[in-house]
This record gives sequence, structure tokens and C-alpha cells, in this order.
Amino acid sequence: MKRSLAAPAIAVVIVVGAVLALQRLQGGARSGYAAADFSLQDLNGQTVRLADLRGRIVFLNLWATWCPPCREEMPGMEALWQRFRGRDFAMLAVAEDGEGAKTVEPFVRQLGLTFPVLLDTDNRLPGRFGVTGYPETFVIDRDGQVIKHVIGPEDWDSPEMVAYFEALLAPEKPATP
Repeated sequence: MKRSLAAPAIAVVIVVGAVLALQRLQGGARSGYAAADFSLQDLNGQTVRLADLRGRIVFLNLWATWCPPCREEMPGMEALWQRFRGRDFAMLAVAEDGEGAKTVEPFVRQLGLTFPVLLDTDNRLPGRFGVTGYPETFVIDRDGQVIKHVIGPEDWDSPEMVAYFEALLAPEKPATP
């Protein structure tokens, strides 16, 4: 008896439909919850822990080298990093490539990226953050709360995004009596 290809195709359609329906029910992007802590190594072998970045605005981007939309948004991320580095701003680009540094390092070098790149070769973070595809970006406030979630590529150096981060990074004004 010949196996039909229709059954696997139907299963894929059902799974994709369920994911899209779940995203629609959730309003797509999600925010307003505590970011899951994690520790990952960067391309230099240094361990970076999210909890150590409390007190800063954290830009957390999950991506992969094989993902065209990820490549598309990288120049804007680099421009955002250059604009806000040195302030209370941390950028963590987490590569979800199973091959690790041997695949990610040449990609980073080719694009001339200077922001911190972490390696998640075991793909632990997508499940912890409810990621459904790449790229996905989470903006985390100084208290460790996810305040913005972007699904898909974004023009991170657009005037709107620059203004958004400027407002987040503006010094808090003391309360007046």
C-alpha cells in the first residue's frame, strides 16, 4: 500500500493554523510579564546572564543565520546599538543556530555587526519566551518586565523606534513635592 503525502501535508497545515490562531487570540505580540532569566555564552566565550542587566533597557532579539528576515533587520539593529551603546541600554542578539559559533561568527563578521551576540545552540530560549518564528524581539524594562514584543523584522533605526528608545532611556525626573 502506497503512503499518501496528503496526511503529513494536512498535519502541517493544521499545526501552522493553530499557531496563527493562537497568535491572533493573544493579539500576536505579547508583553506585560517578567522576562525569563537565562545565561548564555557570547561569541568570545563570556557568560551573559539576563538578571545581571537589571537597571538597563534590554533589547533581546532571537534570530538565526538561515533566516532572511533576520538578515534584513540586522543593519537597523547595528545602527540602534551604535546610537544607544554606552547608555543604560543592552542589546542581546541570541543566535538559535545549532552549529553555534562556527556558523554564527562568519555571519556576524560578514555583516560587520558589533553588538553582543549570544549562542543558544540547544534552543532553550524560544520555548521560554513563547517564540513562534524568527526574528522575534523583546524589549525588557529596567525591572525585568517585557514591555514590547515584536514578531518579524523591524526597521530598528526608524525615527519612530529611535524616539521610542529615547523615551525609555530618558532620565526619570524626580517627583516634585
